[in-house]
Amino acid sequence: MIETARLRLRQPTEGDLDALARLWGDPVVQADLGPVKDRAKSVTTLARHLGYWEHGYGFWIVERDGRTIGLAGLKPGAPNTPIEGEIEAGWMLAADQWKQGLAGEAMTAALAWGWETLAPPRIVAITAEQNIASRRLMTRLGMAQLPDLTFDHPQFDLADPRRRTVTYAIGHP
Repeated sequence: MIETARLRLRQPTEGDLDALARLWGDPVVQADLGPVKDRAKSVTTLARHLGYWEHGYGFWIVERDGRTIGLAGLKPGAPNTPIEGEIEAGWMLAADQWKQGLAGEAMTAALAWGWETLAPPRIVAITAEQNIASRRLMTRLGMAQLPDLTFDHPQFDLADPRRRTVTYAIGHP
């Protein structure tokens, strides 16, 4: 568990399904992240997230004032992408929690934990090229874009504007 000034980050459990299903089912939250998920897909997605922890790390549940407001943390890089085998940073917050510095607060703590605990040479993050808010946060976190690792994400259909994906990275301090 990690605590920041406003947040508590803890390992997810199966009991988090309802809160996460609301986020994964919210078209506003998912607009730049991926397809909106129904309950069955949310069950599968949570199982995948729980499985990341077999590597000793994954995305934490982000809580504020006792309420689950999202996910943030580090996970193994997405398979079948240029970041496979890397440590990937990522986050997702409820829309009513945006523009308050919370994703940055959570990710600053997650990166500090990652450097201390995992000590990789770098940590990467990916997002849809159109996701300006996440790209700005990546820059604020000290990440730089790696133009050579821009790619078409296999998770998205050919015509989906989220398919074009940019990669950012930060080296071990």
